[in-house]
Amino acid sequence: MFDIGVTELLVILIVAVVVIGPKDLPLAMRTAGRWIGKMRRMSAHFRSGIDAMVREAELEEMEKKWKAQNEEIMRRSAALTEAEAGAPVMTGPPPVEAPRPVAPPVEAPPADPAPPSKASPDV
Repeated sequence: MFDIGVTELLVILIVAVVVIGPKDLPLAMRTAGRWIGKMRRMSAHFRSGIDAMVREAELEEMEKKWKAQNEEIMRRSAALTEAEAGAPVMTGPPPVEAPRPVAPPVEAPPADPAPPSKASPDV
């Protein structure tokens, strides 16, 4: 959050020793630590409150979305039950027909072979 380098901390420490004095410096550091701790706790509490508000807003948005989807499903269901008594109602994309199987070609029966001739000589 604050970009304080080592040199800045060293300058602050030297000024604190000169202004406060070495005798009262530990008490001042303890007091500063307590104030810093309080500020961190308050900022963490504030941050958690903001996060809770964001989560609630997201939940409300999701509930609205789910409610709209539920109403759409109920409307489709009602249309389907009404359609069972009459003509079909299209509520979605057209159905895709499965390809029809192709029957293998029918072969003609083989022609009758010529009858064996009896004129063959048996010798």
